[in-house]
This record gives sequence, structure tokens and C-alpha cells, in this order.
Amino acid sequence: MPSLELLAPAGDMECLRAALRFGADAVYVGGPMLQLRAANAGFSMDALAQAAKETHALGRRLYVTVNAFPTNDELEALGDYAQGLFALGIDAAIVADMGAVAVMRRAAPGLPIHVSTQANCMNCAAATAWYDMGASRVVLAREMTLAQIRQLRERTPAGLELEAFVHGAMCMAWSGRCMISAYLTGRSANRGACTQSCRWRYALMEEKRPGEYFPVEEDERGTTILSAYDLNCMGFLDQIADAGVTSFKIEGRMKSPYYVATVTNAYRLRLDGLKKGPIDGKTLALLQRELDAVSHRAYASGFYFGEMKHHAPDDGVYRQDCTFVGTVVARLDGGRTRVELRNRIEQGDLVEILAPGSLGQSFVVEGLTSPTGAPLTRVVEPMTLFDMDAPEDLQPGDMLRRRVAG
Repeated sequence: MPSLELLAPAGDMECLRAALRFGADAVYVGGPMLQLRAANAGFSMDALAQAAKETHALGRRLYVTVNAFPTNDELEALGDYAQGLFALGIDAAIVADMGAVAVMRRAAPGLPIHVSTQANCMNCAAATAWYDMGASRVVLAREMTLAQIRQLRERTPAGLELEAFVHGAMCMAWSGRCMISAYLTGRSANRGACTQSCRWRYALMEEKRPGEYFPVEEDERGTTILSAYDLNCMGFLDQIADAGVTSFKIEGRMKSPYYVATVTNAYRLRLDGLKKGPIDGKTLALLQRELDAVSHRAYASGFYFGEMKHHAPDDGVYRQDCTFVGTVVARLDGGRTRVELRNRIEQGDLVEILAPGSLGQSFVVEGLTSPTGAPLTRVVEPMTLFDMDAPEDLQPGDMLRRRVAG
């Protein structure tokens, strides 16, 4: 089996550190230019330098998204930007536009180029053309089936790497090229300013009945006819690898550190198990339970099998089985642990540990105090530091969660 890469997202340094701690082989982030997420999910050049330093110190890789479509006025700055990324030691730029690839290759020929899924690469001719332009990897269009990926792999240069999404939000557009947000709000998804208009609730109004709204498709929670399922490939990751994909990408640069840690940990465990053969039903159920612990819409298998296979009915509602309680910041003497709170905790709560390579070890909260030793019955203010009794194997960077369902 070829070397397989788990690629995790990060919108800030906290998410990047969570991705690295919980098993990502590589992390992708946005920089200060042409990245397809809100500005607050983009790293400055100084932050990219720090991210590269921390990533490389662990022997991992850092990729930077440059996947918005540039205007003529941005091309000159794009060349300078490519040189800046190369100088920082960035392991690859993820680029969607053909002109952007050409400009960046001329300006920084040593900077590896990965072709973004926004380029909609669906066939072997396109993939080979990108390779001939100097790209070392293609992120496949999300609409490809396993059979199509396998055929593409057979008909492209062996030196071209294939990457595919395996988890996270999907878009109501061809590989993310959507105009709904731009049309309704003037904020273009293709310029990094999507308002997620597809998640809004819609109704039908007849011309001669103004103000009288008719549901298009309704249940007790409302109408969300454009809201896409979330992708979940945990159950058939081996088939994606067999088709020729070597980089498995998790979506979510706008997600929380808890989300990044949970999903990365689950897929790390699954990838590590691929060489051992088929997964057994009990282990798969435990890993799926992990993925249910984060906020998500109903899961589906994307287009890997042609028709989208739904794991659950789509009601357009986000769900999660666990609440993120806090992050361990220090081990103290006497079996005590210091935690930074995210959501309330009370004496006697049953909480689970999220730690690299583990699945849901739990313990009862006891000995709550302030850092000065004052006894507490509960802690409710986010970002507050508190101390507690905890298992000895709990380490800084581990997370605590409280199960709310299941």
C-alpha cells in the first residue's frame, strides 16, 4: 500500500495545533491572499511562518490555499506572494485558476502546486494537462465516482498524486463553484465571502398572493431544500485508497479546534487500520460514534457510488451528540489537572476524554476548584481556568466533552 496522507484543515493556530496533535500528516490553511474562506480564517505571513515552523518541527507538511479566481489586477501581486510562500518553506500552494498556476510557476518554480477541487478536474486529460503545467497533485472534483477515480488513476502519470475529500460540508454547486450567495447578497463564494445561502430556509410565493407563503418541503423544523448533506467516508475509506487516492482531505477551515481534533483523530485511527485489513463492525461503529460527537448535518457518502447514499434523513438541522467542555492546559501535582473552560461543567458530571489514539474514556468530575484552590460546584464562564481531579494519563492538549445524546 502506498503512503497515505491525512490532510486536516485549520483556520487559526489553535486549530493547526489540534490537527497536528491528533494525527494529521499535513494541514491546509489560508493565507492573506486569494483564499476561499472568510478573512478571519486566513493566516498572516508572520502566522504562516510560525505555522510552518511548528508543522515542520513534527515532520509534517503545510499547504496554503490560493484557490480564489484572481483578476488581472491581482496577478502581479500573486507572483510576489508565491515567492513569499516559497521563502517560508510552504510545502505546496493549492491553486484553482490556470492563469494563477502559470504566474506562480514562473515566479516561484520551486513551490509545489496542488490543483484545487475548484478546478473541477473530472478526467484523465485534464489531470495530465495540469501535471504537464507543473502540478504535482490534483484535488479531484467531488462529483467523481470510485470507478471514475480508478480509471483516471490508470490513465495519468504515476508521478501525479491524487487527493480527495472524505469528510465535511458539501456545497450545492459543481465542486464548490456556486453563485447563490453572490446573487442574493453580493458576497461571492468564489471570492471567499460565502454567506451559505443554501442553508437558509425557503418558501414559495405565488404572484397574485403576495405575502402568502407556501412551503416547498416542510416538517416541524422548517424548509431547507438547498441544504446539502455532510460527507462521511469512514465506512469505505479502503475503497477510496484502492481507487488510487493517496491524500484524504477533511473539510472545515471554519470549524472549531474541537471539531478538527475529533474528526482528525477518528480518521487517523481508520487510516492506521487500513494495513491490517477490513474493519470490523464494532470498530466502525465506534469511529462513526466519534463523528457523531461533532456538529454536523445528516451524513451521506457523496458521489463516490454515483447516486448519493444517505446515512440518515435530511432535516436540514445540525446535530451533535457531545458538548465540548474544555481543553487541558496543564498537569498539576497530586493528580490534579488545569482546564480552560468552553462550556459549563459541574461537580459530578460524567465527561469523556478526547485524546490522540483513544475513543471516549470517561470519568466523573470531582474536586472542582479555582486555580487558587477555592472550592467550586460548577464553572460556567467560557475561557475560565479551573482545576479538578483527573486520570493520570490526561495530558495538555487533550479535550473534555460531555455526551448529550446516545
